[in-house]
Amino acid sequence: MTAFILAGIQFEPVLGDPAANIETSSRLIRQAAADGARLVVLPEAASAGYMFTDRADARRNAEPVPGGPVSSAWAALAAELDLWLVAGTIELAGEKVYNSAALIGPEGHVGTFRKAHLWNFEKELYDRQEDGFPVFRTPLGNIGIGICYDAWFPEAFRSAALSGADLLALPANWVPVPGQPEDTPAMANLMCMTGAHSNQFYVAGVSRIGSERNQSFIGQSLIVGPDGWPLAGPAGGDEEAVLLAEVDLIGSREERLGNPFNQPLGDRRTDVYLTGDFIPDCSDTT
Repeated sequence: MTAFILAGIQFEPVLGDPAANIETSSRLIRQAAADGARLVVLPEAASAGYMFTDRADARRNAEPVPGGPVSSAWAALAAELDLWLVAGTIELAGEKVYNSAALIGPEGHVGTFRKAHLWNFEKELYDRQEDGFPVFRTPLGNIGIGICYDAWFPEAFRSAALSGADLLALPANWVPVPGQPEDTPAMANLMCMTGAHSNQFYVAGVSRIGSERNQSFIGQSLIVGPDGWPLAGPAGGDEEAVLLAEVDLIGSREERLGNPFNQPLGDRRTDVYLTGDFIPDCSDTT
């Protein structure tokens, strides 16, 4: 009996207002728990909003993790409701500031992932992490974490999968991609579906809605199964949503990883992959 309900919560955090973000996220987490959720994923930067003007602004909105007001509120809620949370937060760690996501269980803080690939102006706001893609062993299964732009790098999915992840939780603040045809899925949705399929694990891509300082966000959160097909979502682009999907991280391992013919992880040809040290010279065509 290892199946459970996974929830993705899409909402609009308020820039620089942790009390409002505690209130809204708590309301929606309680709603998910009432629907049976045991694991809840919140968007990127759900604690404080996203569009900071500079590093000093980001630092003013950062908090220790664990121990800050928002992460402490989430921890109390996880204990009360007996559930697990993956939640995006702006983390203050000594003199460093990170775009992070905390994993919190009924017993408290489990671990923190710091965004590996900093997008656009984030390079001016945050410190770079050097810790890779840890996978956290929990009673629900093995949980890896990425954040938003990390999904644009196949190595993020593969690193988590090779470390035994059953699920990649992906808090995000997805923005419009220029040139997208109206009749195609969001690029972020395609990234999540492809990453799930090629690594044979679940992916929960949970984004935000609304706008901050003239930057709009597209929502469209979704939960994807190991075959690459959505189990819930994509959600709409401008509305709060609590996505629910029954998943079985532990019980589905044999089926996911035991195919005798096709195993994207086991069939890798590491002996023929370029490492970056060798660049073929194709300039001479004679």
